Amino acid sequence: MTRSHCYCFSGIIISLLIHTLASPPLHFCLPDQRDALLEFKDEFPTDESDPIPWNKSSSTDCCFWKGVTCDDRSGQVISLNLFDTLLNGSLKTNSSLFRLQYLRHLNFSYSYLQGEIPSSLGNLSRLTLVDLSHNDLVGQVPASIGNLNKLQVMSLGQNNLNGTIPISFTNLTKLYHISLRSNNFTSTLPSDMSGFHSLEHFDVSNNSFFGPFPKSLFSLPSLQTVSLEGNQFTGPIEFTNTSFSSSLAKLEDLFLASNKFDGLIPQSISKFLNLQTLYLQNNNFTGTIPRSISKLANLYVLDLSNNMLEGEVPSCLWRLTTVTLSRNFFSSFENPLQETLIQALDLNSNSFRGPFPRWICKTRGLSFLDLSNNLFNGLFPPCLRNSIDSLTDLILRNNSFSGTLPDIFANATELRSFDVSRNQLEGKLPKSLINCKALQLVNVESNRIKDVFPSWLGSLPSLHVLILRSNEFYGPLYHLNVSVGFQSLRVIDISHNDFTGTLPPHWFSNWREMTKMREEDDPYMADIINDSVFYRNTMVMVIKGVETSFERIQQDFRAIDFSGNMIYGEIPESLCYLKELHLLNLSGNGFTRGIPRSLANLTKLETLDLSCNKLSGQIPQSLGELSSLSYMNFSSNFLEGPVPRGTQFQRQSCSSFSNNPRLFGLEEICGKRLSLPARQQPEEVLEEEEHMFNWVAAAIAYGPGLFCGLVIGHIFTSCYHERWSKKTQSHHK
Repeated sequence: MTRSHCYCFSGIIISLLIHTLASPPLHFCLPDQRDALLEFKDEFPTDESDPIPWNKSSSTDCCFWKGVTCDDRSGQVISLNLFDTLLNGSLKTNSSLFRLQYLRHLNFSYSYLQGEIPSSLGNLSRLTLVDLSHNDLVGQVPASIGNLNKLQVMSLGQNNLNGTIPISFTNLTKLYHISLRSNNFTSTLPSDMSGFHSLEHFDVSNNSFFGPFPKSLFSLPSLQTVSLEGNQFTGPIEFTNTSFSSSLAKLEDLFLASNKFDGLIPQSISKFLNLQTLYLQNNNFTGTIPRSISKLANLYVLDLSNNMLEGEVPSCLWRLTTVTLSRNFFSSFENPLQETLIQALDLNSNSFRGPFPRWICKTRGLSFLDLSNNLFNGLFPPCLRNSIDSLTDLILRNNSFSGTLPDIFANATELRSFDVSRNQLEGKLPKSLINCKALQLVNVESNRIKDVFPSWLGSLPSLHVLILRSNEFYGPLYHLNVSVGFQSLRVIDISHNDFTGTLPPHWFSNWREMTKMREEDDPYMADIINDSVFYRNTMVMVIKGVETSFERIQQDFRAIDFSGNMIYGEIPESLCYLKELHLLNLSGNGFTRGIPRSLANLTKLETLDLSCNKLSGQIPQSLGELSSLSYMNFSSNFLEGPVPRGTQFQRQSCSSFSNNPRLFGLEEICGKRLSLPARQQPEEVLEEEEHMFNWVAAAIAYGPGLFCGLVIGHIFTSCYHERWSKKTQSHHK
């Protein structure tokens, strides 16, 4: 359910309150009403901020108190609106609130009420609006709620309510708005909901409701919005029980996503001629898209992703503005017969094949295009230059597109994501990408691109993610006459290329996005930001020695992967400035000298891989104080001295330190039996330990000179053999 729909219900409530507040009271409120309000305030803890600014010294006319509205003739309190007032307490069964017998509107949304809903609420029989929504009510909805037979709006969403819906719920026949979303209800819906004659908005999303599709609900011609998403409903969906004609159907928004619905999408969906948005994703629907969907002339958003649909996509869909068909088994589509209106098209993870669909190039206003994870082939389409000026996301990942990338991005000023990874593209990166000032992600992983390091991308003000992994990039990363830039970079992966040269000590000093988290990178806000972006950025990085795919790049994730190149010299001291860094992989290069002690400043580091280099000296003891460091690899270097005794070091596998013959203090990591002569150890214990210590015997037998040569040959032959074999596999996937 979109965020805009989540808040549209609040608009209904607020409009009702505005109508109530429009006429100021002509009489003072009655003393008993004033006393009840003051006693109600005393039921909740207050602090210096005093969220309810009522007291005995306030105006004697409580009708002028904040959030209070009275009847303009009788002086009775008819509305209590404490929206966004932090009550932080529970509503007692004998609360003085229930002495306000003339209440019509009760709005405690975002007031963080705690505890259960008291059954006494059912005594306020004049209520037409109840809003107790948002994060702390618990327990079940009391059966007495059915006594509120004048109720028109009931919103209990965003709490921790559970259990079943009381049978008395069906007494509320005047309701036109029901919201129970985001709770823990575990029950079926009432079997017969045809009595809700006025119902317009029905939202029970994100609970654990189960049972069959509620057919009786859709017999109501008044329905405008229905959200059942995020539950456990099962079986097919049916609309054949509707008794009204199509011309009377008012349904505009239908959210059935993330359930266990199965079977065919029924042809009878066409009965709802006013339908505008249809969300059926994350279910088990099978078969083809019904042709009757062409009758839905007002439909503009359709999401069928993550089902088991197949066959041909009908051309009628291309007149919609947003079409999401990802993660199905579609194999072909009809070409449009007229100019398309589509703005966002997601066909990823299907079985489409053949050359790039040229009709897409004729689409005006296209902002989002994702054809990833299909079987498309042929040349990268230069005709996209006709649509590039409106594109924000171009995702062609994991197909078989070939040829060079055309230089078509001069007018792509809106482009945010450019992902052509895992294809068969050659040549160089198009220099016209420098015009894409909004660009946040560039991913060309696993192609055959042969180019120097694109330092010119460093001037892009919003570039957060740069993935050049597994290509044929070559040459130095650093040029004296080029400013590196990359001030906004959060993730960079240039691993498994042919980069050479050294990195100067200051190389990372300007990477400001890795030095501190900005306010907008708050993890809670990151979810909101990502939910508003159609495309979930994806990347692959090596975590704990295994390629790991990230379906969503977290806003607070920071990573550097330079592994599998031929970079040499000292590890730059400027790495210590990157205090937000989570992953650092410099393995499989030729770094020399010692491990900088300043790496201990990277207090958020979770993964550190320095294996397969020429590092010498000791592992800094201060690294043992990095409590976030869960994986590390120092193997195949020339390190010596004691291994740090920090808890994180003791949890590593023995192989994380192998092929460093002069390291010691590994008994607790590799087993205490390492201190015994080899002939006294059981054979089953020796297998892993022998990999690490077999060259110790060589040192004793042949002396230090020959020993060093043997170690160098063993370490670097194995490291680079592994590197080149992986690179070969990536180019012949």
